Amino acid sequence: MNTPGPDREDARDMQRLAAGIDAALNDLMARHGTRLFQYLLRSLQNEDDAADLAQEAFVRVYQNRARFDSSQKFTTWLYAIASNLVRDRYRWRSRHPQVSLDAEKDESDTSFKDHVAASEPGPDFRIENQERADAVRKAMAALPEDLRQPLILAVYQELPQAEIAAILKCSVKAVETRIYRAKRLLKAELAELCGSQACR
Repeated sequence: MNTPGPDREDARDMQRLAAGIDAALNDLMARHGTRLFQYLLRSLQNEDDAADLAQEAFVRVYQNRARFDSSQKFTTWLYAIASNLVRDRYRWRSRHPQVSLDAEKDESDTSFKDHVAASEPGPDFRIENQERADAVRKAMAALPEDLRQPLILAVYQELPQAEIAAILKCSVKAVETRIYRAKRLLKAELAELCGSQACR
């Protein structure tokens, strides 16, 4: 059975890495680093934490290169590592509470990009768009972690439910249920936020 392009490249690079060719890690980082960072940023709502954990995820890839199972997709393994790091970071945060403004400053994460006009939008549009993006970010942050992660993996990373189940080590049915619950809670939270902030 032939593996599709990116998966084949990942498998080849992991073989090279296991054989001692450290430069293969650079190829894996170039192919997956940006999307992994985006996943971590949406999960953690903190740019510094996301950058730290993206780097740590690839350190773990390198450390465990000989243990990689070539019969599985590299991305499934990578996102499982990242998801475990996210859980660890949330446990650490619960023991060390702090106020972070990073999520407020981030402008790269908007789920309303389809609304952006081809021409340069006016200031009113930009303000409204930013308000909506802020509302989505706050609503996502308010979701319980076990619901937030599958929703981000499904909606933003566009992964199939079977792969999400492998990443989170649960059943496909559990993933489906969590995504459904997350969407319901997100809709309710957005309705409340938009009601209080006059999102349009």
